[in-house]
Amino acid sequence: MKNSFGKVLNRVIVWVFLLLTSFIVLYPLVYVVSAAFSPQQNISALNIVPFGDGFTMANFKQIFKNTDYPLWFMNTLIVATVTMVGTVFVCALSAYVFSRFKFTLKKPLMMTLLILQIFPSFVGMIAIYVILYRINGLDTLWGLILVYLAGNIPYNTWLVKSYLDTIPRSLDEAARIDGANHMQIFARIVLPLAKPIVTFLCITSFTAPWMDYIFPKMVLRSSKVQTVALGLYSFVTDKKNLFADFAAGALLISVPFIIFFVVTQKMLITSLGGAAVKE
Repeated sequence: MKNSFGKVLNRVIVWVFLLLTSFIVLYPLVYVVSAAFSPQQNISALNIVPFGDGFTMANFKQIFKNTDYPLWFMNTLIVATVTMVGTVFVCALSAYVFSRFKFTLKKPLMMTLLILQIFPSFVGMIAIYVILYRINGLDTLWGLILVYLAGNIPYNTWLVKSYLDTIPRSLDEAARIDGANHMQIFARIVLPLAKPIVTFLCITSFTAPWMDYIFPKMVLRSSKVQTVALGLYSFVTDKKNLFADFAAGALLISVPFIIFFVVTQKMLITSLGGAAVKE
């Protein structure tokens, strides 16, 4: 009897803990979703019970008709997409060079990349601002993309290089015997085998610019080149309290993540589970 009572008590404690944890994690998300469809704008007037104020699509119509939200969304999509493509191209190619070639200053260069990643990004914000000012990169999307690319290269090159080291070099040698050059080996042999790490790199390099606020705040000024993060922040300043509009805009920016994850989840899960074959 004591053993059965102890098992039941343990099960109850575990279920209570899991339910409480799930509530703490999910309630803010559900609250934001309900606020996006709420007719109340002020956060203090919103009902603590999700969807307790009713249901309306007026907030979505408001941000599309009376704000520059579509332009902010497009700007963010451009920055995130170009950053993702540029990061994958530069890091994959440079990682292949560090993984497969022996050359002078190879180790010092790799250590330099590692040391650059140790320092927080905000340490160089003044230098970044001055450089962008001198090359006329302030208040431009390409200037912001340049900042993200420079920040992504050091750590991601190490990450991809470590993965490429696990791919057998015998595959390179076999392809070279068949007459393939280095670019053909990289594009047709190494890169397809590196799909797991490339997929992971795509996700991380896309999400960082999409959700960032600090660097867009430093680089961008005019509303025409603002990102979603800057635009949404303008809804909840001291002069405005449009929390429902903010929630509606925040809900929409999750759509690309959902689509991206649905498209890549099978490849990502398979890759992380399978890893790579070492020599």
